[in-house]
Amino acid sequence: MEARDKQVLRSLRLELGAEVLVEGLVLQYLYQEGILTENHVQEIKAQTTGLRKTMLLLDILPSRGPKAFDAFLDSLQEFPWVREKLEKVREEAVIESPAVLCAL
Repeated sequence: MEARDKQVLRSLRLELGAEVLVEGLVLQYLYQEGILTENHVQEIKAQTTGLRKTMLLLDILPSRGPKAFDAFLDSLQEFPWVREKLEKVREEAVIESPAVLCAL
């Protein structure tokens, strides 16, 4: 996962946690796409609250390869407002990055 995408997840961590994203199709989609292993899914489902499940997913995602962020966005079909927020923050991070580089 790109550093920019990791930063997006980190900056929205509490907001994403409040959405309880792991209930529904998110985990199954990420498993289907090979982003999560069966062990990951079982470990996430074993958590006692929706917040803990989502936080564990957010801990795992950054280490799951270059396609993880885009697959996560695709998995959010049940949460279009969350996907839109992630895409907006990601786009803003892209716009800010060149400005920072030019300043150096």
